Amino acid sequence: MRKYFGTDGIRGCVGQFPMTPDFAMKLGWAAGKTMLQDGSNEVVIGKDTRASGYMLESALEAGFSAAGVNVALVGPLPTPAIAYLATTFRASAGVVISASHNPFHDNGIKLFASSGLKLTDEQELEIESWLDIALESGMGCVSSDNLGKARRILDAGGRYIEYCKSFLPNHQSLKGLKIVVDSANGAAYRVAPAVYRELGAEVISIHDQPDGMNINDKCGATHLNSLQAAVIKHGADLGIAMDGDADRLMMVDHTGTVVDGDELLFMMAQVAKQEGYAGGVVGTQMSNLGLELALAELGIPFKRAKVGDRYVMEMLGATGWRIGGESSGHLLSLDHAATGDAIIASMRVLAALNQQSETLHAAKQGMKKMPQTLINVSYDATKGADPLAAQSVQAAVRDVELTLGDSGRVLLRKSGTEPLVRVMVEARDARQANQYAQDIANVLK
Repeated sequence: MRKYFGTDGIRGCVGQFPMTPDFAMKLGWAAGKTMLQDGSNEVVIGKDTRASGYMLESALEAGFSAAGVNVALVGPLPTPAIAYLATTFRASAGVVISASHNPFHDNGIKLFASSGLKLTDEQELEIESWLDIALESGMGCVSSDNLGKARRILDAGGRYIEYCKSFLPNHQSLKGLKIVVDSANGAAYRVAPAVYRELGAEVISIHDQPDGMNINDKCGATHLNSLQAAVIKHGADLGIAMDGDADRLMMVDHTGTVVDGDELLFMMAQVAKQEGYAGGVVGTQMSNLGLELALAELGIPFKRAKVGDRYVMEMLGATGWRIGGESSGHLLSLDHAATGDAIIASMRVLAALNQQSETLHAAKQGMKKMPQTLINVSYDATKGADPLAAQSVQAAVRDVELTLGDSGRVLLRKSGTEPLVRVMVEARDARQANQYAQDIANVLK
């Protein structure tokens, strides 16, 4: 069992363990010790726009240097950009300082292998073993002549912009398209608008003035109201929203209607099929049943992983498939990027629209979402009993499943971060979904 790493790195409230400068320095040292065993000694460090990123960056730099590992600093850039640059610079790892879509007072640290992929469980456990030594006995330091050196990569943003642009086919452009881009006052605030603008689009950029504290604040992929309003106000063709570290994508069509991760994943799979892709698609337990049904009509196999892009990636590895994602907007196209990348995913969607000469509004009609109701029910975790194991709860779920048959779906899962059970019901009728979800929630309560 991992002690410090969660499903997406290490995360917490700044100033509280583990998001302290002392812990970050020791984490850098522990990761550096692990990396040196693999025979490489440079790491690329990037961050989003949180004020605390500067503190944690300096602490990590000190820890890596003390372990004898060189550091390349690239400044504020999206998480997927760091994964890409780690590969480009032949670094042994990439480190991202970000808490993704969380508010500014949180921060986190994610690590990528030289391949651009997230670390394996075994690699994280190896780092944790060194981290325990540092926390209990001190981290030590190499001799002065072996200290790691630091350098700043000034053209990192430009390299990533060119990389993203390459995923729109050469014969295509975005000329004539008006796009509103919401960068969530986060890591993509410079690079994202530049990508679309340099490809010929007219770009209206919003939430692109980070001040260290306004990241994800009522904006970005988790708060789409201002993007919807801006698309209507400017008469734009579509809107693109990212979260704070730009690994999550949501879009808005010209009517102001949200196009979520499931719908975008369907469009990506559809164009891939037209290009000759013969594999399937991986979603999650929360993926809308409408996605599964729409893919089946195209003859595209579909599997569900546990919630979390980490588990989507694991199932893609197990199946050999190349496309997957979550309804929240974490989208993977492994033939184009090694990790979730909002800008590259949007390139795939825009390429699909160009290829089919369709608007985003028309393209989303290819998938009919099933009405879905989600209810959170709190429980007392101190009692130790598993609420999902209660016979009354299981009986309630069976009753609803029998009633729905193949025309709906029931999912109960416990939150990984708080004492909540999430009750999700999908049905062809919204009233049915609401009623059945409430029935099960009442039994849980």
